[in-house]
Amino acid sequence: MANRRPQHTAGLPSREQVLEFIKTSDTAAGKREIARAFGLKGQEKIALKRLLKDMAEEGLIDGKKTAYHRMGGVPRVTVLRVVDIEDGEPVAIPDNWDPEAPGEPPRLTLRELKGKGGSRNPALKIGDRVLSRTEERESGWVAHPMKRLPARTEGMLGVVEIDFGGKAWLAPVDKRIRQSARISDLGSAQEGQLVLAERTGRSERSGVRVTEIYGDPLAPGAFSLIAIAKHGIPHVFPEEVIAEAPRAANLTVSEAKREDLRALPIVAIDPADARDHDDAIWAEPDGEGGYRAVVAIADVSFYVRPGSALDREARKRGNSVYFPDRVVPMLPEILSADVCSLKEGEDRAAMACHLRIDAAGKVTSHRFTRAIVRIHHNIAYQDAQAQMDGDEAPEYLQHLWGAWTLLAEAREKRDPLELELPERRVILGEDGRIAEIAVRERLDAHRVVEDFMIAANVAAAKALEAKTAPVVYRVHEPPSREKLIALRDYLATMERPLALGQVVTPSLFNRILKDVTDEAEKAQVMEAVLRTQTQAYYGPSNAGHFGLSLGSYAHFTSPIRRYSDLLVHRALVDAYKLEQPEPPGSTPPTSGLSDRDRDNLQQISDAISGTERRAMEAERDTIDRYVAAWLSGRVGETFETRITGVQGFGFFATIVGLGGDGLVPISTLGSEYFRHEEAARALIGEDSGTRYAVGDRLKLQLAEANPLTGALKFAPVDADGSPVEPRGNRPDERGRKGSRPSGPQRGKFATGNRGRPGNIRHQGRRK
Repeated sequence: MANRRPQHTAGLPSREQVLEFIKTSDTAAGKREIARAFGLKGQEKIALKRLLKDMAEEGLIDGKKTAYHRMGGVPRVTVLRVVDIEDGEPVAIPDNWDPEAPGEPPRLTLRELKGKGGSRNPALKIGDRVLSRTEERESGWVAHPMKRLPARTEGMLGVVEIDFGGKAWLAPVDKRIRQSARISDLGSAQEGQLVLAERTGRSERSGVRVTEIYGDPLAPGAFSLIAIAKHGIPHVFPEEVIAEAPRAANLTVSEAKREDLRALPIVAIDPADARDHDDAIWAEPDGEGGYRAVVAIADVSFYVRPGSALDREARKRGNSVYFPDRVVPMLPEILSADVCSLKEGEDRAAMACHLRIDAAGKVTSHRFTRAIVRIHHNIAYQDAQAQMDGDEAPEYLQHLWGAWTLLAEAREKRDPLELELPERRVILGEDGRIAEIAVRERLDAHRVVEDFMIAANVAAAKALEAKTAPVVYRVHEPPSREKLIALRDYLATMERPLALGQVVTPSLFNRILKDVTDEAEKAQVMEAVLRTQTQAYYGPSNAGHFGLSLGSYAHFTSPIRRYSDLLVHRALVDAYKLEQPEPPGSTPPTSGLSDRDRDNLQQISDAISGTERRAMEAERDTIDRYVAAWLSGRVGETFETRITGVQGFGFFATIVGLGGDGLVPISTLGSEYFRHEEAARALIGEDSGTRYAVGDRLKLQLAEANPLTGALKFAPVDADGSPVEPRGNRPDERGRKGSRPSGPQRGKFATGNRGRPGNIRHQGRRK
């Protein structure tokens, strides 16, 4: 069928006409096609070139001169990468999506991929790359695959494995990659080494070449290196940033232009292993039943100016990333760990948030100043708690706890979402190896700091709103109706009604959880409530913070490690005229918001929301690897576990008190047929009625633990603790569907595969 080509009148088109043409064209809409469609010649083509350039700068279109598409859209023909499977259909995003582009990448539903002669190709899976023709419909984007492309392995991390015939293979360390890649150029790499590789040609048969050798994949520090490389986290500062950092650190802080708070016993309460100190707090009674308080935050905006090399790199990184053995900082160490960090006994530049807290715990007033502070003490959470639990706690801590008691009362009235989410902590020995993995203890000292930080964050948002100034909000939207319906259907399987006609508030979820007295059932319901919540993000438009039950909320308290907070500081500097006069010739002259900041807050917010998600995934992946390494010497032991997810192919479980999700394949549950009930999030045996549901606690045997991928695999046990015989492994079932494949197994890091060494397979990971 011939391509439809819209008819247009001659003359330079308007922006709207260009956008409409790009949207409706069936072929690539480049400069040439646009000029031809509108009958442009000579000087009109030059004018069109300027128009397209202006539209690109205004954020209306994107792409190259040979193929434009509207900003936020997708080219007519492009490469897509599968990121999810929804209702059996692959969902993909543009493979080359710019993380700094505004908004989330478009999600396209992929239609069936067919081979030559209409034959069906193997189903697409997560990670596949497909050349596709795209189409935007009222219901959303869809894509029609044209060709499956070789897996992209630039920057692919893996372990060198040698098979029986002496061929080298790259065993991936990413759980999502199922196949090993043949190494055509090994270089000086040796078997068992962790390496970085790239493809040598366009086809998979061309293999990969080793470009960098990291060494022992289980050596101290290797797990964080894997995460850094896998997620593309910038971890080496450019030379211009390294050169600029000392100059910024040497900027003179004018004490005469700042509020002097050095006489106040302000304290910084942090983890014992904190690498930097953003915040410190102080409080004293006001004589009227309430408290005066100060939340002092490192004044990073004074040192990191808009448009500087430091600023560009901080924006690119978006946030610091914390691993058990290292931190990848947003700012060079001379700033993040020294000049900006609020250290005991050192004079420091700070942004001070002054709060008045009344007897009911309500913050009745706030004001912001630039100040000089001298931290009275840097105290670990455990030490602060021990002092408060003792008989002679220092007065400055008593005042902090007293003010917090009021804030906590107000918090209780607000009734924010209360979910018990234990945090795993990896403790390393002096040799860098794992000494212990434990759940981080939750103390009142943590809650004290948390509630002071929340109060300051709310004050920052409201202070900027009062001046009609730009705000980068921390937004947590209420659950979608689709998720609420899924929760209602799930609770109905437990005979717990959920009416959706009421206003949905955190209190509703808290009441649901409080009504559950059985601990096993409560874990199930809490998991369901957690799945119902949306993901928080940054943005210049206020939609409130559902989880905290707050109408206005911004991040103000961690500018050393979050770019969002730095933007809020700059906005406060402008709104409340906190800028100090700079010496003539200083560059740049302001520590407030730049014009670029103001004009691109949405784009910046989208980018740093993405870097935050990247950091969370990298940190979680690394913890998973440490947990797997910790457990690798305990394969065969039985653990108390809790089911965290159920799919048709089996269920996932985590070790109680330790974490680490592991798969229990449905084939290992015995000879009985198990039916997957999605609404109930359960597997149910058709004959016995045996039920495996999210939240259930049960004993499982650890069958496999792979430190490189972080993957665990469990096996069910019977009443006397013996492993259940897998389906298809009994004499009367061999050869049936589901029986175990035969063949040799090799490879130090193989996880139950057969055949090619290092071909690390798994069934996916619950998200």
